[in-house]
Amino acid sequence: MSRMIFINIPTNDLAQADTFYGALGFTKNETFSDANVTSWMISDVISVMVLKRDYFAGFLAQGDTPTLGRNDREVLNALSSDTREGVDEFLAQAVAGGGSVYRDADEPFPGMYQGAVQDPDGHVWEIAWMSPEAMGDPA
Repeated sequence: MSRMIFINIPTNDLAQADTFYGALGFTKNETFSDANVTSWMISDVISVMVLKRDYFAGFLAQGDTPTLGRNDREVLNALSSDTREGVDEFLAQAVAGGGSVYRDADEPFPGMYQGAVQDPDGHVWEIAWMSPEAMGDPA
């Protein structure tokens, strides 16, 4: 079995988070979803687990507390896009789902087009397309 990634994030409003992640086109995994957490499959090996803030706190140790991403940033979740247009579509889907644009799409390097959004709780999701030429792939 391939190694998998499970991104765990807290939320103040599970229903609002579900609207957002559903709008991005992620697939809800009902097996690992209940009144405290919803599981969203981004791909076969990447899932985001959205947990109610108090439930999330139950997994923390050493006096840590859940932080929702509004000012301090510890992580930027980054995903790839198959196309340049997919970056713009992702940003539009995020806004339609109740999120907001965190950073407008731009091309910081030739062949790399990226932007970023925030979910309703302020967690940032970057989306980037890289041309095969920029990646060193002649295809």
